[in-house]
Amino acid sequence: VRVLHLKENIASLARLLASTSHGGFPVVCRPKPDHAEVFQGTIKRLELCMLLENEHIFEPETNYESFSSSPPLSYEKITVEKLPSLSRLGILLNRYTTDPRYQQLFINLEPYINKSAMSVQAHFSLQRTYITFRTLGLRHLTVVDPQNRVVGVITRKDLMPFLLEERLKLQLAPQ
Repeated sequence: VRVLHLKENIASLARLLASTSHGGFPVVCRPKPDHAEVFQGTIKRLELCMLLENEHIFEPETNYESFSSSPPLSYEKITVEKLPSLSRLGILLNRYTTDPRYQQLFINLEPYINKSAMSVQAHFSLQRTYITFRTLGLRHLTVVDPQNRVVGVITRKDLMPFLLEERLKLQLAPQ
């Protein structure tokens, strides 16, 4: 599972976006230094791309408590404004992965994550997962273990065979 951290390195984030086509990512944090990383919420790829367009929110690594010195971008800024062109985004991602100064810069994702994102336990019923997807119109769903650690992500594509099986049962069922 590819996860992001509340405090994410710009170069690492750019490499992840350049190397995957995932539409969203679970975000995790470590509540205490000796604890495991736990699920905090999700963030969409499009939102990450908009954030990377705004270099002024990048910060050097500092103590976590004092990390967010710049005000977060407005909701409209990361959701409404036009996304960068694919060629511009490619140039940005390339610069962020190759320029050494971006290795030292970080972004605070906490103001931008969906903290109310749905998740299911690893042993959750497949049928109920399918119903949850259909009812809520989800694109992806984070799977966690009993300690709330991310162990997987289910996408709509993962459930497509289930849809076909359901349709076949309806077709074959006596009227």
